[in-house]
Amino acid sequence: MSHIRIKALGVYHPPHSVDNEYYIRHFDEQGKDIRRFMEHMGRKKRYIIDHPDENGLTMGIAAAKKALDQAQMTGRDVDMIVFSTQVPESLFPMNALFIHQAIEARHDVVVMDSNANCAGMTVAVDQASRAMLANPDVRTALIIGSDYNSLISGPEDEITYANYGDAACAAILERTVEDTGFIDSMYFTDVVNIDKILYPAQGLAATLQRNAPGKYIQWLPFDANMALPPTFDLLKRILKKNGLAPQDVRAYCLSQFSLANVLKIQAHLELEDAQMIYVGDRYGYTGTSSPFIALYEGIESGRIRRGDYVLFWTIGAGYQLVAMLYKY
Repeated sequence: MSHIRIKALGVYHPPHSVDNEYYIRHFDEQGKDIRRFMEHMGRKKRYIIDHPDENGLTMGIAAAKKALDQAQMTGRDVDMIVFSTQVPESLFPMNALFIHQAIEARHDVVVMDSNANCAGMTVAVDQASRAMLANPDVRTALIIGSDYNSLISGPEDEITYANYGDAACAAILERTVEDTGFIDSMYFTDVVNIDKILYPAQGLAATLQRNAPGKYIQWLPFDANMALPPTFDLLKRILKKNGLAPQDVRAYCLSQFSLANVLKIQAHLELEDAQMIYVGDRYGYTGTSSPFIALYEGIESGRIRRGDYVLFWTIGAGYQLVAMLYKY
């Protein structure tokens, strides 16, 4: 029986790191005190693109090459390429084609872009894993998650401007006969907040046809805590379905959007500190890639080892929750 496992990971972030003091001073000048907000979100530093030649695509290419090097593979070994982003550098052609070009992949390769907002890379890995199980010709897949978040974060909006960071992560999936890898996934979708986080705020047609304002994300107030009860239920259901208790999972690689949410999930499931992987204090919130950057750092630090159960959870704007269970 075939299984799909994560063979290797690569992470790229720009060299420029900005600490909280810059944003505190920036918003103090606007009469906004964001100190408590920074503590709530768990921010200390974040990597920000500050070079005109860098963007979400260049970050994705760099992460992809790092993952291939880690796996001791070349682009010729890849059967599928998926590029997940909510800030695409190109719409025509798709970003994944530029990845194909950069790694010198073969002609007979599945290539696509995907977008599930901040849930994007988790959804892409889930769907690619399932596609690989259904298609014996796809033995390896390269999944990239990359968001140039600071590009669309307005300097008057503390939720985005002070919170987001720029980074990319790439994962190489491979078919194996070992009893490891992808196990299951579950989703929960509720469109109650579909009009709260918008980009472009008035839609693409209005922005292009009528020059509507739309350079930055429009983030309107809403109760983010409403996503927690279905989150608790989702995590419990996927664990129960697969015969696991919360304590059986070695590492929880969750959305890095909010440290407060990570701690609430930890408390609700009665988890140990060692089970929680949080890197949002160093990377900021990197959007689509954030649960996989947590996985990468967990592996690098030795907290996640081969054979460990890993549970991913994240949320996309609007909103959609995704939980995915893997045996690393």
